[in-house]
Amino acid sequence: MSRLKLTQEHVEAALLGGCFLGGGGGGSMAKGRALGEAALSSGPLELVSLDEIDPEAVVVTCSAVGAPASKEAMAKPEAAMRVIELMAKLDVSPPAGLITNENGGGSTFNGWLPAAMSGLPLIDAPCNGRAHPTGVMGSMALHRDNRYVSKQTAAGGNPETGRYLEAAFSGPMEAVAALVRQCAVQAGGLVAVARNPVKAHYLKEHAAPGAVMLAIETGTKMLEARSRGAEAVVRAAVGFLGGRVVAEGAVDAIDLITEGGFDHGVVSAGGCELAFWNEFMTLDRGGERLGTFPDLIMTTDAETGLPVTTAELVKGRRVFVTLVPADRIPLGAGMFCRELLEPIEKVVGRAVLPYVTLK
Repeated sequence: MSRLKLTQEHVEAALLGGCFLGGGGGGSMAKGRALGEAALSSGPLELVSLDEIDPEAVVVTCSAVGAPASKEAMAKPEAAMRVIELMAKLDVSPPAGLITNENGGGSTFNGWLPAAMSGLPLIDAPCNGRAHPTGVMGSMALHRDNRYVSKQTAAGGNPETGRYLEAAFSGPMEAVAALVRQCAVQAGGLVAVARNPVKAHYLKEHAAPGAVMLAIETGTKMLEARSRGAEAVVRAAVGFLGGRVVAEGAVDAIDLITEGGFDHGVVSAGGCELAFWNEFMTLDRGGERLGTFPDLIMTTDAETGLPVTTAELVKGRRVFVTLVPADRIPLGAGMFCRELLEPIEKVVGRAVLPYVTLK
C-alpha cells in the first residue's frame, strides 16, 4: 500500500482491529466510530505510506489522553482539529502530515478528522502499534534527547458543564506530558492532543510504520469470521497476528481504581489474573507469568467476539483471554525504554522488567 482511500468499510475494520490491538486501552469503538465517520464526511481521506513522505517534512502526532472509565470524559470531534490549530501558538511549522499515537478502538482514528478537514495526509506510521498508558511511552524515545523540546496542545471537556479547556505547552517531555495529563483530569477525564513535531525520517526507526494497515487487516479478518460465531472471530484475530486464546470464562472479580487520569487494577477471569494500567500489563495463571506488556493481552466478549476494554469489563461477563507476543506487533521505540516501563511495576504491583526486552 502506498495510498489507500479510506471508506466506511475501512472504518468498520479499523474499529475492530484497532480495539483488539489496543490491549485493553486505546479508547472505545464508539468514540472511534464518531471520529472515523466525522472524518469521512469532512472530505476525502487517504492513508499514506511513510515512504511517500518527504523525509524532511514536519509530522505531528495526534492522540487522546485520559482515563477511559471517567464518567465525565468528553472530547468532541471538533477538539481533534482545534489541537492542530493551537500548534501555531507554539511556532510549529505547518505539518506535512499527521500520525496517530497508537492503535485502539478510539485511538487508531486520532488524526483522521484533522487530516480530512485540512487535506493533510494521514501517514501510516503511528508512534506505537498497540496502546500504552502514558504519553511519554508513545513519544518514540524523544525523551532521551535532551535537546528536544516537546510541544503539545490539548482540548476537551464538556462546555455545558464549564469543563471545556484548551492549552498549549512547550518544555521537557515528561513535564509537558504530566501537564497534559492534568488537563485531562481538569476537563473531566479526556482531552484531544497534538504533540511532538518531528521530521518524517525520524519515524522510520522510532515509530511503527504499517500499524494502521495492520489494524484494518486484523479487523477485516474478524469481520469475515462473524458469521461463524464469537470464537471464530477471536481465533481469526489471534491467528492472523500470531497469538493464541489462553482462556475462556466469566469475570470473577474486578478491582478498578481511577486516579490521576488513569485506570488501574486487577481482573480475574477464566482462571487468569490480569493486572492493568489503562491497558493490560500482565497475565498470570496458576502462578505462571504468561504475558507481560508490551505483549498484547486482550479480552473479547464470549457471546459476540467483540473486543472488550478494561473500562468495559464487569463482573459476570464471559470473555476470551488472548495473548499475542510483542514481537508479532510493530512497536515504537518507547516500548523498549527501561525508564518508561519501570513505573508499571509500581502501579500494578507486579514484576515487569525481568520479562521484557530493554534498550
